[in-house]
Amino acid sequence: MYFETFSQMKKQLGQLGKWLETAAAHAKAKSFDPNLYLGFRLAPDQLPFVKQVQIACDAAKLGASRLTGKAAPSHADTEQTLEELGARVRSTIEYLDTLTAKDFEGAATRVITNPRWEGKVMSGADNFLEHIIPNFYFHLTHTYALLRHNGVNLGKADYLGTLSLRAP
Repeated sequence: MYFETFSQMKKQLGQLGKWLETAAAHAKAKSFDPNLYLGFRLAPDQLPFVKQVQIACDAAKLGASRLTGKAAPSHADTEQTLEELGARVRSTIEYLDTLTAKDFEGAATRVITNPRWEGKVMSGADNFLEHIIPNFYFHLTHTYALLRHNGVNLGKADYLGTLSLRAP
């Protein structure tokens, strides 16, 4: 279950990379600086686009790292362009590519800590279901919504990506 879910996250991050390219093309067609997207928000108290992308990447890589015990790449949260965000997405995918199903053995019972939890812990299973999955999709979906809200031509197929359809 863990490996398969992170494989899906990797696929969704690939879609996110395509959204960034579509956003850059949209900005070019409309004659504005594509890096303006980085500061866009849906609401004044919401984190900006750049943070949505950063946190989606972090949710996937740090979630996988905590469940497997394998160190994740470090990112300084200094991206200032769509290209730099794209590089972060690709780096996260590359990290997820290094993981195998065997790496997730024992993940459910692993004790997970997080500096923000003030000394509290969760089981790997609880962390996976209650934090990693919802956190990843929350920020991924906000990224998508910000682009749609600002006129980028994305649809449901762009969100889902290629499906594993086959004849019966």
